[in-house]
Amino acid sequence: MIEQALAALAGAIVSVISASGYWGVLLLMAIESACIPLPSEVIMPFAGYLVSTGRFDLYLAATAGALGCNLGSVVAYEIGRRGGRTAIEKWGRYVLIGPGELDTADRFFTRFGGSAVLVGRMLPVIRSFIAFPAGIARMPLGKFHLYTFLGSWPWCFGLAWLGMVLGKGWNSDPRVKAAFHSADALIALLIVGALALFVWNRVRGARKPR
Repeated sequence: MIEQALAALAGAIVSVISASGYWGVLLLMAIESACIPLPSEVIMPFAGYLVSTGRFDLYLAATAGALGCNLGSVVAYEIGRRGGRTAIEKWGRYVLIGPGELDTADRFFTRFGGSAVLVGRMLPVIRSFIAFPAGIARMPLGKFHLYTFLGSWPWCFGLAWLGMVLGKGWNSDPRVKAAFHSADALIALLIVGALALFVWNRVRGARKPR
């Protein structure tokens, strides 16, 4: 049941990007950056695969992803600015946000200040939640957007580049395709496993005692 749901999620991501192009990448990354459990580790590599087929440009794909991060982060920033941590703790569990993730983001922001947004957007886990403490601290919005974009772009570029390289090897080298053809089921299982781990970590964090 869970495996089927996760496979459907991955399929939905692929379908949206295939149908909507760069706008699909922007939309999905905006959803991810609004702290809804939709992993960029699936979104951007598939965009990179489309680069390998000639449909996407690598730099435009990364830029679309980074702009999506800006768009979605506004939601998290405003929740933090208007409602504070209390609002996040009250409603966050509905999108699998728990005290564990908030504590990590809070400590990171407290240690590095505004630059935490720039650095944090390049780090797994922290990147998804760093907008909350920035909003609570009422970080200037212009600076927040600048740091969010500059931090998100390398993350999006790196994941898209990885998808592009793997896609090029798959499409251009028959040996690569032959080597992996018999392992299609295993690759699909690994993707579902990665998604399962992502969701499990979010659920575990949301269930931690306050």
